[in-house]
Amino acid sequence: MTTHVEAEIASQPDCWRRAAEVAAAECTALPEAGERVAVIGCGTSLFMGQAYAAMRESSGQGVTDAFAASEFPGVRSYDRVIALTRSGTTTEVLALLERVRGKVRTAAVTADPRTPVMTAADDIAVLDFADERSVVQTRFATTALTLLRAHLGLHTEAVEADGRAALAEPLPEGLVDCTQFTFLGTGWTVGLANEAGLKLREAALAWSEAYPAMEYRHGPISIAAPSTATWMLGAAPVGLAEQVRGTGARWIEGRLDPLAELVRVHRLAAALAAAKGLDPDQPRNLTRSVVLADS
Repeated sequence: MTTHVEAEIASQPDCWRRAAEVAAAECTALPEAGERVAVIGCGTSLFMGQAYAAMRESSGQGVTDAFAASEFPGVRSYDRVIALTRSGTTTEVLALLERVRGKVRTAAVTADPRTPVMTAADDIAVLDFADERSVVQTRFATTALTLLRAHLGLHTEAVEADGRAALAEPLPEGLVDCTQFTFLGTGWTVGLANEAGLKLREAALAWSEAYPAMEYRHGPISIAAPSTATWMLGAAPVGLAEQVRGTGARWIEGRLDPLAELVRVHRLAAALAAAKGLDPDQPRNLTRSVVLADS
C-alpha cells in the first residue's frame, strides 16, 4: 500500500509549477529587492529558510538571514520577517510573530488557511495545494522554497523536469544497505543538505549528518567507510569526490537540480523506512506541529 508520504513525494513537480504561478501573480507576502529580510521556521522550515536566505543574498537581492524561530535575535533591524510554517500552529513561530508585531512587517507562508498564523502575520501566502497528511514534510517544504525561488526569478521549467527525472530514475543500487549517510552542500544547498539529513532521521531513524562541503574534510570524513554514503547536493568542490571514494565510501553525485536531488533523498527515506518496517507517515516521537502548553 502506498503511504501518504510516497504520494506526496510523487506530486512535487506539479506543486512546484503551481507555486511558480503563485509567485508570478501579485503576492504581498514576498519581499521586494533591496529589503532586509529574516526568515524564521522550525525543523524542515528552518532549513528551507536557510536555503532561501543564501539564494536571495547571493543573487544580490538584499541582506537575508535565517533563524530558528526560538533563536531570533532582537538586536537586528529588518524590513520584513517571513515565517515558514506548514501547520500554522507552531508555538515558537506564533510567539515570534506576536513579539515583533507592529515593529516590522511580517509575512507567513503556510499550507493551512484555518490556523492562527492567518491573523498573526501581516501578509499571507497560502499553499494549500501542497499540504500533507504525513507528519514528515516533503512537498510543502520544496513548494514553499519554489515559491520564494520563483519570486527571485531563479525557478525554471528545467527544475520541474529534473524533479520528474528524480521520481522516474532508480535509486543507486545497494544504497538502502548503507549504515550511515552524509549530505553535503555549498551556498544555498547547505540548507538542502541539512534537510536531507533530517529527513532520513525522521522517516527512517537513520544515522545521517550534513555539512558544508568544504567542511567535510575537517573531521567528519573520518567516519567514511565502505558501509557509508556521501551525497553531494549541487556541484562538488574539486577533488572531494576522489577523496571520499578513496575511503571506500559510496559517493553520490548530484546530477540534477539540487531541489530535484532532494526529491531523490525523499525517495531514499521512504525506501529505508519500508526496509525497516517503519511507518514514515507517523514517525517515532513526532507530531505534525509542535504546540507547547502554556507554562
